Amino acid sequence: MASEQMAEGPESGAPLPPPRPLDAIDQDILQMLQADGRASIRSVAERVHVSRANAYARINRLVEDGVIRGFGARVNHERAGQGTSAYITLKIVQNSWRTVREQLRQLPGASHIALVGGDFDVLLLVHTPDNRSLRELVLTRLQAIPEVLSTRTLLVFEEEDLEPQG
Repeated sequence: MASEQMAEGPESGAPLPPPRPLDAIDQDILQMLQADGRASIRSVAERVHVSRANAYARINRLVEDGVIRGFGARVNHERAGQGTSAYITLKIVQNSWRTVREQLRQLPGASHIALVGGDFDVLLLVHTPDNRSLRELVLTRLQAIPEVLSTRTLLVFEEEDLEPQG
């Protein structure tokens, strides 16, 4: 397989194989693991009506192919001491996305980073303990990044993570 056909994994930088089509069983496994990332192989196998070995092999393939990027907990940020959330839009210097992305990854409370099209270039979701911390993050940390031309902060009043259907 030629390396130019392989996509780069965003977290590791390692090349990923080209995507393979997912069948109905793969889709069911994904839906189940999104709802409960701690589900046992046995329960996954029973739910999708395959052997444990088949379920194990399918989950491993989904991980190796980069479909499943990892397993984690869904956090209630307010109860975890991060009661202030905001979306921050950034306009950045053209062609500086990779440099800016690496600096944004280092920010405390950064939860989601997206390169977008439209009136701004980057959408950043942050969770901070309070407004003072948010102000520090925006006015001191973000605006100190040379490639950041401007920011706009959208304070989140209430948020809800959507649970997978199923």
